[in-house]
Amino acid sequence: MNALNRNPCDEEEIARCMNLENRTLSFLPGPTPNTVRSADGKVFTAPKNWVLLPPGDAALTRRIKAAGDCWVVAEKKGRKVFSKGVWAPACTIDRIRIELEVERSTERFSKRKAAVAKRRDAVQAEYVEDFTGAVLEFLAFHSSHADLARRLARVVADHATPVGSGTVARTKRIPVEKRAEAAAIAWMRHQTTAYDSMSIPRVKGKRREVRRTLSKRSHALLDAYRCGAPAPHQCPLQRALVLNLSEK
Repeated sequence: MNALNRNPCDEEEIARCMNLENRTLSFLPGPTPNTVRSADGKVFTAPKNWVLLPPGDAALTRRIKAAGDCWVVAEKKGRKVFSKGVWAPACTIDRIRIELEVERSTERFSKRKAAVAKRRDAVQAEYVEDFTGAVLEFLAFHSSHADLARRLARVVADHATPVGSGTVARTKRIPVEKRAEAAAIAWMRHQTTAYDSMSIPRVKGKRREVRRTLSKRSHALLDAYRCGAPAPHQCPLQRALVLNLSEK
């Protein structure tokens, strides 16, 4: 236990939160730069000669966690969890960083990285096409509006599918058909309504209520194109697509 300093926790509290089979502990950010906070509010001071490794290098972070004692710091905001880094002995971080730099300088590593990137790009391209097709199926426009449907599906997919975008299209918790519908309606909410400039009261459920109202309007607009009716006068959907094209 000598790897841990405590303030104000005692040895029993440290032992209670320590998993003896995996000495990787999870914490929240502390009140000062060199402290962390446990889930029950106890504050720990980082051990002497430990440093905080910032997030950003996934391979380095994985190896630090596997190398021995470390503290993982993360903070939850809303539904998302943001990494704040990993506390570990400075000598361990320096050693593993040098080992990685040597490994990454080899030709073998470069070739492997290029192959991985190529496979990743191929998977992404395939998903974009599948997602675009799912959006087209959701739109289900009349054949007289087929060109508009294709343009809209492509714009929605281009917006929703980039890796790291954080949109509903990147989740795997719901079927792709539901993702496509949600992404299309979300795009229309931001592009064809005044949602972004609305002043919505900070009342629980009010924003959800506004979104439901706007969603009904978007579905009604899409229904007009599904039945083959002529494009509405000054259609907000067509205006948004023209504006999107002009911005590229």
